[in-house]
Amino acid sequence: MDTGLEAKVEVVRRFSRTYTRRIGVLRDGLLGTDLSLAEGRILFELAQRPERAAKSLAADLDLDAGYLSRLLRGFERRGLVRRRPDPADGRQSLLALTAAGGELYTLIDDRSRAEVASLIQRLAPADQDRLVQALDQAGSLLGDNRPGPAYVLRPHRPGDMGWIILRQTLLYAREYGWDERFEALVASITAQFIERYDHRRERCWIAERDGAIVGSIFLVRESDDVAKLRLLYVEASARGLGLGRHLVTECVAFARAAGYGRVILWTNSVLHAARHLYEQAGFRLVREEPHHSFGKDLTGQHWELEF
Repeated sequence: MDTGLEAKVEVVRRFSRTYTRRIGVLRDGLLGTDLSLAEGRILFELAQRPERAAKSLAADLDLDAGYLSRLLRGFERRGLVRRRPDPADGRQSLLALTAAGGELYTLIDDRSRAEVASLIQRLAPADQDRLVQALDQAGSLLGDNRPGPAYVLRPHRPGDMGWIILRQTLLYAREYGWDERFEALVASITAQFIERYDHRRERCWIAERDGAIVGSIFLVRESDDVAKLRLLYVEASARGLGLGRHLVTECVAFARAAGYGRVILWTNSVLHAARHLYEQAGFRLVREEPHHSFGKDLTGQHWELEF
Protein backbone atom coordinates (compact mmCIF):
# COMPACT_ATOMS: atom_id res chain seq x y z
CA MET A 1 0.00 0.00 0.00
CA ASP A 2 1.52 3.35 -1.00
CA THR A 3 1.98 6.09 1.62
CA GLY A 4 -0.75 8.37 0.27
CA LEU A 5 -3.41 5.67 0.26
CA GLU A 6 -2.36 4.43 3.70
CA ALA A 7 -2.87 7.91 5.17
CA LYS A 8 -6.35 8.11 3.64
CA VAL A 9 -7.23 4.68 5.01
CA GLU A 10 -6.26 5.84 8.51
CA VAL A 11 -8.52 8.91 8.25
CA VAL A 12 -11.51 6.73 7.32
CA ARG A 13 -10.71 4.23 10.10
CA ARG A 14 -10.37 7.02 12.67
CA PHE A 15 -13.75 8.46 11.71
CA SER A 16 -15.31 4.98 11.92
CA ARG A 17 -13.94 4.46 15.45
CA THR A 18 -15.09 7.89 16.60
CA TYR A 19 -18.57 7.61 15.12
CA THR A 20 -19.30 4.08 16.33
CA ARG A 21 -18.29 5.12 19.85
CA ARG A 22 -20.43 8.28 19.72
CA ILE A 23 -23.61 6.48 18.62
CA GLY A 24 -23.18 3.63 21.08
CA VAL A 25 -22.65 0.73 18.67
CA LEU A 26 -20.26 -0.88 21.15
CA ARG A 27 -22.72 -0.93 24.05
CA ASP A 28 -24.67 -4.04 25.10
CA GLY A 29 -28.17 -3.76 23.70
CA LEU A 30 -29.45 -1.26 21.15
CA LEU A 31 -30.59 2.04 22.69
CA GLY A 32 -31.57 0.54 26.02
CA THR A 33 -33.30 -2.54 24.57
CA ASP A 34 -32.21 -6.18 24.45
CA LEU A 35 -31.88 -6.10 20.65
CA SER A 36 -28.59 -6.46 18.82
CA LEU A 37 -27.59 -3.97 16.14
CA ALA A 38 -28.53 -6.51 13.43
CA GLU A 39 -31.97 -7.07 15.00
CA GLY A 40 -32.53 -3.34 15.22
CA ARG A 41 -31.71 -2.91 11.55
CA ILE A 42 -34.13 -5.69 10.60
CA LEU A 43 -36.84 -3.99 12.65
CA PHE A 44 -36.12 -0.71 10.84
CA GLU A 45 -36.38 -2.30 7.39
CA LEU A 46 -39.66 -4.03 8.24
CA ALA A 47 -41.13 -0.74 9.49
CA GLN A 48 -40.55 0.99 6.15
CA ARG A 49 -43.38 -0.79 4.31
CA PRO A 50 -46.51 -2.79 5.21
CA GLU A 51 -45.02 -6.15 4.12
CA ARG A 52 -41.61 -7.35 3.07
CA ALA A 53 -40.42 -10.54 1.36
CA ALA A 54 -37.87 -12.39 3.46
CA LYS A 55 -35.66 -13.04 0.41
CA SER A 56 -35.42 -9.36 -0.52
CA LEU A 57 -34.76 -8.44 3.11
CA ALA A 58 -31.74 -10.76 3.24
CA ALA A 59 -30.42 -9.34 -0.04
CA ASP A 60 -30.85 -5.69 1.00
CA LEU A 61 -29.12 -6.26 4.35
CA ASP A 62 -26.46 -8.57 2.90
CA LEU A 63 -27.23 -11.14 5.60
CA ASP A 64 -26.85 -14.90 5.40
CA ALA A 65 -30.32 -16.37 4.85
CA GLY A 66 -29.92 -18.87 7.70
CA TYR A 67 -28.79 -16.19 10.15
CA LEU A 68 -31.69 -13.94 9.14
CA SER A 69 -34.13 -16.83 9.52
CA ARG A 70 -32.94 -17.45 13.10
CA LEU A 71 -33.37 -13.79 14.01
CA LEU A 72 -36.84 -13.70 12.48
CA ARG A 73 -37.92 -16.81 14.39
CA GLY A 74 -36.86 -15.03 17.57
CA PHE A 75 -39.00 -12.04 16.56
CA GLU A 76 -41.97 -14.33 15.91
CA ARG A 77 -41.62 -16.02 19.33
CA ARG A 78 -41.71 -12.58 20.94
CA GLY A 79 -44.77 -11.54 18.94
CA LEU A 80 -42.92 -8.78 17.06
CA VAL A 81 -43.28 -10.17 13.53
CA ARG A 82 -45.93 -12.15 11.65
CA ARG A 83 -45.54 -13.93 8.33
CA ARG A 84 -47.83 -15.27 5.61
CA PRO A 85 -47.24 -17.07 2.32
CA ASP A 86 -46.51 -14.84 -0.65
CA PRO A 87 -49.51 -15.20 -3.05
CA ALA A 88 -47.16 -14.63 -5.99
CA ASP A 89 -44.68 -17.31 -4.87
CA GLY A 90 -45.77 -19.97 -2.40
CA ARG A 91 -42.15 -20.77 -1.60
CA GLN A 92 -41.61 -17.32 -0.14
CA SER A 93 -42.97 -15.57 2.96
CA LEU A 94 -44.15 -12.01 3.44
CA LEU A 95 -43.14 -10.40 6.75
CA ALA A 96 -44.81 -7.60 8.67
CA LEU A 97 -44.45 -6.04 12.09
CA THR A 98 -47.16 -6.75 14.64
CA ALA A 99 -48.54 -3.97 16.84
CA ALA A 100 -45.93 -4.90 19.47
CA GLY A 101 -43.20 -4.80 16.83
CA GLY A 102 -44.37 -1.39 15.68
CA GLU A 103 -44.32 -0.09 19.24
CA LEU A 104 -40.78 -1.37 19.78
CA TYR A 105 -39.66 0.21 16.52
CA THR A 106 -41.19 3.56 17.53
CA LEU A 107 -39.41 3.39 20.89
CA ILE A 108 -36.03 2.70 19.26
CA ASP A 109 -36.61 5.29 16.53
CA ASP A 110 -37.53 8.00 19.06
CA ARG A 111 -34.48 7.21 21.20
CA SER A 112 -32.20 7.21 18.17
CA ARG A 113 -33.50 10.57 16.99
CA ALA A 114 -33.10 12.03 20.47
CA GLU A 115 -29.53 10.71 20.72
CA VAL A 116 -28.52 12.10 17.34
CA ALA A 117 -30.24 15.41 18.12
CA SER A 118 -28.25 15.58 21.35
CA LEU A 119 -25.07 14.88 19.38
CA ILE A 120 -25.50 17.55 16.71
CA GLN A 121 -27.38 20.27 18.58
CA ARG A 122 -24.06 21.46 20.02
CA LEU A 123 -23.12 22.56 16.50
CA ALA A 124 -24.15 25.88 15.02
CA PRO A 125 -26.90 25.55 12.35
CA ALA A 126 -24.41 26.24 9.54
CA ASP A 127 -22.11 23.48 10.84
CA GLN A 128 -25.07 21.11 11.07
CA ASP A 129 -25.75 21.75 7.37
CA ARG A 130 -22.08 21.11 6.54
CA LEU A 131 -22.15 17.83 8.48
CA VAL A 132 -25.32 16.60 6.78
CA GLN A 133 -24.00 17.50 3.32
CA ALA A 134 -20.65 15.81 4.01
CA LEU A 135 -22.30 12.61 5.22
CA ASP A 136 -24.68 12.59 2.26
CA GLN A 137 -21.73 12.98 -0.11
CA ALA A 138 -19.80 10.23 1.68
CA GLY A 139 -22.76 7.88 1.28
CA SER A 140 -22.95 8.63 -2.43
CA LEU A 141 -19.22 8.07 -2.93
CA LEU A 142 -19.37 4.74 -1.10
CA GLY A 143 -22.16 3.42 -3.29
CA ASP A 144 -25.42 4.43 -1.61
CA ASN A 145 -27.42 4.68 -4.82
CA ARG A 146 -30.83 4.07 -3.33
CA PRO A 147 -33.55 6.64 -4.16
CA GLY A 148 -33.44 9.64 -1.86
CA PRO A 149 -36.09 10.38 0.76
CA ALA A 150 -39.46 11.82 -0.19
CA TYR A 151 -38.49 14.97 1.73
CA VAL A 152 -35.64 16.35 3.81
CA LEU A 153 -35.65 18.41 7.01
CA ARG A 154 -33.32 21.34 7.55
CA PRO A 155 -32.93 24.33 9.92
CA HIS A 156 -34.50 27.66 9.02
CA ARG A 157 -32.73 30.18 6.77
CA PRO A 158 -33.30 33.87 5.92
CA GLY A 159 -36.53 34.17 3.94
CA ASP A 160 -38.19 31.06 5.40
CA MET A 161 -40.39 32.99 7.84
CA GLY A 162 -41.96 35.05 5.07
CA TRP A 163 -42.74 31.87 3.16
CA ILE A 164 -44.27 30.20 6.22
CA ILE A 165 -46.51 33.23 6.84
CA LEU A 166 -47.65 33.25 3.22
CA ARG A 167 -48.32 29.53 2.87
CA GLN A 168 -50.02 29.04 6.23
CA THR A 169 -52.27 32.06 5.61
CA LEU A 170 -53.31 30.77 2.19
CA LEU A 171 -53.73 27.18 3.38
CA TYR A 172 -55.97 28.00 6.35
CA ALA A 173 -57.95 30.56 4.34
CA ARG A 174 -58.65 27.98 1.63
CA GLU A 175 -59.35 24.98 3.87
CA TYR A 176 -61.03 26.64 6.88
CA GLY A 177 -62.01 30.14 5.79
CA TRP A 178 -59.76 31.92 8.31
CA ASP A 179 -59.18 35.61 7.64
CA GLU A 180 -56.13 37.88 7.74
CA ARG A 181 -56.09 37.94 11.54
CA PHE A 182 -54.56 34.47 11.38
CA GLU A 183 -51.85 35.93 9.15
CA ALA A 184 -51.15 38.52 11.86
CA LEU A 185 -50.82 35.74 14.48
CA VAL A 186 -48.37 33.71 12.37
CA ALA A 187 -46.35 36.85 11.61
CA SER A 188 -46.15 37.67 15.32
CA ILE A 189 -45.03 34.14 16.28
CA THR A 190 -42.33 33.96 13.60
CA ALA A 191 -41.05 37.47 14.41
CA GLN A 192 -40.71 36.58 18.11
CA PHE A 193 -38.92 33.36 17.19
CA ILE A 194 -36.29 35.21 15.14
CA GLU A 195 -35.83 38.00 17.69
CA ARG A 196 -35.44 35.67 20.67
CA TYR A 197 -33.97 32.58 19.02
CA ASP A 198 -31.83 30.37 21.28
CA HIS A 199 -30.29 27.60 19.17
CA ARG A 200 -29.56 25.51 22.28
CA ARG A 201 -33.22 25.17 23.31
CA GLU A 202 -35.31 26.26 20.34
CA ARG A 203 -35.64 25.05 16.79
CA CYS A 204 -37.50 25.43 13.52
CA TRP A 205 -37.60 22.51 11.10
CA ILE A 206 -38.23 23.21 7.43
CA ALA A 207 -39.32 20.30 5.24
CA GLU A 208 -38.30 20.41 1.58
CA ARG A 209 -39.31 18.23 -1.34
CA ASP A 210 -37.48 18.66 -4.64
CA GLY A 211 -36.22 22.02 -3.40
CA ALA A 212 -39.65 23.40 -2.42
CA ILE A 213 -40.81 23.99 1.15
CA VAL A 214 -43.67 21.60 1.99
CA GLY A 215 -43.99 21.92 5.78
CA SER A 216 -42.56 23.22 9.02
CA ILE A 217 -42.80 23.12 12.80
CA PHE A 218 -41.38 25.19 15.67
CA LEU A 219 -40.31 24.43 19.21
CA VAL A 220 -39.92 27.52 21.42
CA ARG A 221 -38.99 28.05 25.05
CA GLU A 222 -41.95 28.81 27.31
CA SER A 223 -39.95 28.49 30.56
CA ASP A 224 -36.86 26.64 31.77
CA ASP A 225 -38.90 23.43 32.10
CA VAL A 226 -41.61 23.93 29.47
CA ALA A 227 -41.35 24.08 25.67
CA LYS A 228 -44.13 24.98 23.25
CA LEU A 229 -44.82 23.33 19.89
CA ARG A 230 -46.06 25.87 17.34
CA LEU A 231 -47.13 26.32 13.73
CA LEU A 232 -47.15 22.75 12.45
CA TYR A 233 -48.25 22.63 8.83
CA VAL A 234 -47.90 20.32 5.81
CA GLU A 235 -48.66 21.30 2.23
CA ALA A 236 -51.41 19.32 0.54
CA SER A 237 -48.88 18.05 -2.03
CA ALA A 238 -46.84 16.36 0.73
CA ARG A 239 -49.63 14.71 2.70
CA GLY A 240 -49.61 10.95 2.98
CA LEU A 241 -45.79 10.79 3.27
CA GLY A 242 -45.70 10.66 7.07
CA LEU A 243 -44.22 14.16 7.15
CA GLY A 244 -46.51 15.51 9.86
CA ARG A 245 -45.64 12.65 12.20
CA HIS A 246 -41.94 13.06 11.41
CA LEU A 247 -42.05 16.79 12.23
CA VAL A 248 -43.80 16.17 15.55
CA THR A 249 -41.37 13.36 16.41
CA GLU A 250 -38.36 15.57 15.68
CA CYS A 251 -39.85 18.32 17.82
CA VAL A 252 -40.50 16.04 20.79
CA ALA A 253 -37.08 14.38 20.53
CA PHE A 254 -35.32 17.74 20.52
CA ALA A 255 -37.36 18.95 23.51
CA ARG A 256 -36.40 15.84 25.45
CA ALA A 257 -32.72 16.18 24.54
CA ALA A 258 -32.75 19.90 25.43
CA GLY A 259 -33.82 19.06 28.98
CA TYR A 260 -37.43 20.19 29.02
CA GLY A 261 -39.82 18.35 31.31
CA ARG A 262 -42.98 19.15 29.36
CA VAL A 263 -44.15 20.23 25.89
CA ILE A 264 -47.39 22.17 25.48
CA LEU A 265 -49.35 23.32 22.44
CA TRP A 266 -52.54 25.15 21.50
CA THR A 267 -54.67 24.16 18.55
CA ASN A 268 -58.30 24.15 17.42
CA SER A 269 -60.73 21.25 17.35
CA VAL A 270 -61.33 21.59 13.59
CA LEU A 271 -57.72 20.62 12.85
CA HIS A 272 -58.44 16.90 12.99
CA ALA A 273 -55.27 15.62 11.29
CA ALA A 274 -52.99 17.63 13.58
CA ARG A 275 -54.88 16.52 16.69
CA HIS A 276 -54.47 12.88 15.62
CA LEU A 277 -50.70 13.39 15.27
CA TYR A 278 -50.49 14.89 18.76
CA GLU A 279 -52.41 11.97 20.23
CA GLN A 280 -50.08 9.50 18.48
CA ALA A 281 -47.07 11.33 19.95
CA GLY A 282 -48.45 10.96 23.48
CA PHE A 283 -49.95 14.41 24.04
CA ARG A 284 -53.13 14.62 26.11
CA LEU A 285 -55.90 17.17 25.96
CA VAL A 286 -55.97 19.15 29.21
CA ARG A 287 -58.63 21.77 28.53
CA GLU A 288 -60.63 23.49 25.81
CA GLU A 289 -62.69 26.64 25.45
CA PRO A 290 -64.82 28.31 22.75
CA HIS A 291 -63.51 31.48 21.15
CA HIS A 292 -64.13 33.68 18.13
CA SER A 293 -60.94 34.15 16.13
CA PHE A 294 -59.92 34.59 12.49
CA GLY A 295 -63.55 35.31 11.58
CA LYS A 296 -64.84 31.96 12.87
CA ASP A 297 -66.38 30.44 15.99
CA LEU A 298 -63.84 27.88 17.13
CA THR A 299 -62.99 25.60 20.03
CA GLY A 300 -59.46 26.08 21.27
CA GLN A 301 -57.64 23.11 22.77
CA HIS A 302 -54.63 22.96 25.10
CA TRP A 303 -52.51 19.79 24.89
CA GLU A 304 -49.44 18.72 26.83
CA LEU A 305 -46.84 15.95 26.90
CA GLU A 306 -44.84 15.22 30.03
CA PHE A 307 -41.52 13.37 29.93
